[in-house]
Amino acid sequence: MACLDRLQFRLAQNADTERIAALHADSWSRHYRGAYSDAFLDGDVASDRLALWSDRFDQHDSGACTILAEHDDALIGFAHTIFHFDATWGALLDNLHVIHGHKRRGLGSRLLALTAAAVAERSDSEGLYLWVLEQNVDAQAFYDACGGRCVERAPVPAPGGVPDRLNGSPSGLRYVWRDPSALAEGSRSLLRG
Repeated sequence: MACLDRLQFRLAQNADTERIAALHADSWSRHYRGAYSDAFLDGDVASDRLALWSDRFDQHDSGACTILAEHDDALIGFAHTIFHFDATWGALLDNLHVIHGHKRRGLGSRLLALTAAAVAERSDSEGLYLWVLEQNVDAQAFYDACGGRCVERAPVPAPGGVPDRLNGSPSGLRYVWRDPSALAEGSRSLLRG
């Protein structure tokens, strides 16, 4: 069991691509059943996530950041944010995943706080938002506890734009933090070093 004070947080690099993709695929396989098809989650999810993360790192996008949480050099969580993504809602926290077995230990809260600090460093007036599957009630409870506010329900886009990867017509919920600085209090941004 990793203690929060023994974790290391840092910005991701190209060399982290495969580890991030593997954690992302595992998280989807565990938590997105019912919304995404079993055929996708049991088959193409790993290659799909690897392609996504390879593309993200190949683009060297300075308008985004990926924060990693590690324990003894093992990746146990990450958060990926795209700054200035939406004129109304602000920065998009596109991914926040914690490895199975390490949830409910403060790691997600710490990643969210570091994300908010990174957003605040970019703009003192930008909000933060994310989408969560409607079926993922545990994540919704976490975002509620962190001060997020659910403002919208919308259909979930198919992963990779492939409709067969969806199971039915799942919905997602938009959670927002109009002023993410409260989340960032006490967190030193990783963007400064």
